[in-house]
Amino acid sequence: MKVKQAREVARQWVSEKASGIPGFYGAYTAGSINWLHDDADLAPTSDFDIIVVVADPNRTGKRGKFVYRDILLEVCYLSNDQLCSSDQVLSDYHLAPSLRTTSIILDPSGHLTALLGIVRRDYTKRQWVLHRCANARTKLLGCLQSINEESPHHDQVIACLFAAGITTHVLLVAGLRNPTVRARYMAVRELLAEYSRLEFHDSLLGLLGCARISRGRVDQHLTALTHIFDAAKDAIKTQFPFASDISDIARPITIDASLELIERGYHREAMFWIAVTHSRCHKVLSCDAPDKMKQSFRHNYTDLASDLGMLSFAEIRRRCAEIERALPRVWEVAEAIVSANPEIQDNRC
Repeated sequence: MKVKQAREVARQWVSEKASGIPGFYGAYTAGSINWLHDDADLAPTSDFDIIVVVADPNRTGKRGKFVYRDILLEVCYLSNDQLCSSDQVLSDYHLAPSLRTTSIILDPSGHLTALLGIVRRDYTKRQWVLHRCANARTKLLGCLQSINEESPHHDQVIACLFAAGITTHVLLVAGLRNPTVRARYMAVRELLAEYSRLEFHDSLLGLLGCARISRGRVDQHLTALTHIFDAAKDAIKTQFPFASDISDIARPITIDASLELIERGYHREAMFWIAVTHSRCHKVLSCDAPDKMKQSFRHNYTDLASDLGMLSFAEIRRRCAEIERALPRVWEVAEAIVSANPEIQDNRC
C-alpha cells in the first residue's frame, strides 16, 4: 500500500472512531510516516502513528497498536495542555519534529493548523534546536536516575538501554533528523557519516554494550527473542503500556524488522530493539507466566545481559556512569553538527 492510501485510512479511522471522544481536540500523523513521500510504499515492517489530541487522555482508550482496514495503526493520546504554546512545542524533542513534518488529519478548532505554521517557521532556529537537544539530554538523565537496586533486573536493563539510546536522539535532533525509535542507531550512523563523524558511532554502540558483538551472536539473540516473544504474547495478561508491542500484529515490526536490519549489515544497530523487546518479554513472563516457563527462558536473558555488560546491578551502575561521562562529548558532537548544518538559522532570522 502507498503512503497516500495509508493516510486516507488513518483519516477514516479518526473521523469514524476518534472524533467522537469527549473533549476531542484534533489529530495528526507522527513518527516515520511523516518523513515519507505519498508515493512511497508503506513497508510491512512499519506502523502508522496517529496522535489524537483530547482534553483529558484519561477518558480515552489506551495507547496501542491495532489493525484497521489492513493498516497497522499505533494511536497515542495527548492532552491539549501540551500544545498550548509554540515555545512549549518547539522545546520538546518528540513533539516538535512530528508537528514540523505532520499532516493534520482533523483540526476542528484550527489551533493545530496555526501552531503548525509557527513550528515550521521557527523549527530550524539555532535556539530551538539546542533547546530540543537539551530536552533529550534531560530525558536521558531521568532514565539514569530512575534505576535503583530494588527494581527487577529487567527494569534496570530497560532503563539503561533507553538512557544509552537517547544519546542518538541528541545527535539526530541536532541534525534535524527524525528521532526514530527502533532504527535510531542506523539513523545516527547515517547522520554521523554525513558530517564526517562516523568514528563516534562505535562510542555510541559501546555505551549500549554491543560495539564488538558479532553477527552470529546477534543472530542467536534474535532466535532466542523469537521464542520468548511467542511465549510472552500468549502469556500476557497485565496491562503493560507496551502490551500491544508484544502481540501477533506487532511481530513484523519487532522480529521481521530486526532481521531486516541484520541482513542489511546493521547487526550491531539491531541490538537496541532486540534487547529492549527481550527485556520487555522477560518482564511479561516474570508477571504472567508459570514458573516453569520463566525458568525455560531465564538463561537466554542471562546470555543477553552478559553480552551487553549488564548482568548485575553493579555492572549497570558502571554503565550508567559511562553514559553520564560521555554526555559532554555527545553534546560537543551535537553542537558541531548544529554549526555545520546549513538548514539551521541564526536566532535573528
